Amino acid sequence: AHGQIHGAGIRGRDMSADGLQREEAFAQALLDARAAVPTALAGRDGRSADRRFAVYRNNVYVSLINLLAGRFPATVKLVGEEFFRAMAREYVEQTLPSSAVLLQYGGDFADFIDAFPPASSVTYLADVARLEMAWHRAYHAADAEPLTQEAFVALGPRVEELVLSFHPSASLVRSPYPMITIWEHTMRDDDDEPGQLPADGEDALVLRPALEVAVRRLPPGGAAFIEALMAGATMPAAAAAALEQTPEFDLSANLAGLMRSGALVGAH
Repeated sequence: AHGQIHGAGIRGRDMSADGLQREEAFAQALLDARAAVPTALAGRDGRSADRRFAVYRNNVYVSLINLLAGRFPATVKLVGEEFFRAMAREYVEQTLPSSAVLLQYGGDFADFIDAFPPASSVTYLADVARLEMAWHRAYHAADAEPLTQEAFVALGPRVEELVLSFHPSASLVRSPYPMITIWEHTMRDDDDEPGQLPADGEDALVLRPALEVAVRRLPPGGAAFIEALMAGATMPAAAAAALEQTPEFDLSANLAGLMRSGALVGAH
């Protein structure tokens, strides 16, 4: 059925240069509230199409804003529905979907929040949004079989010469704020006031080794260690990078944590 509908749509399109130009103008005007209604459009009986086009344009905006609200639920709760929707509308005006498949839409929303002056008072808001986007990407990532403890041990001394491969769903989110604690409290259904927030920042490894997405707090030096490994460093080089940033880095504890979490899938 999809093929039939798609085919019918293609056959019905005007593929001439003028037709494609009109189609491009229509698409651009939809996501630019300041743009004029394309001159080629006319309402019933030749009347102005402005009002009908405004309704259609608003529906497109609302659909994309609703998508963002569903993708960033903690961000919505932190600033309130009204503020979030106003902020998301600004984002939609500046950021067109690059694909009809909207799984990755909003990938740079956190960067937009960082540069959005009205949100500057909520200093951790962009990092919470980054954590939520990492959760979303992990949820939709490809499956892979985690490296077992037995397979890792079988690598023997050669493991120090190898580059470790991470699960396709794994990503690292670093923050100078306690973003994981804030996210966890915000996503709870109760209305209890949060306790004392940690004074230090929190780094997260987000992944989905099985059916559920996990957000794992990283121990001291863990983020620098994983960041280096993900960039292709060998284990000794990654450990050295972590120790340079965090003298109390514990290689054994961090490596054991990676194995338990299912973050590693192989080595080469």
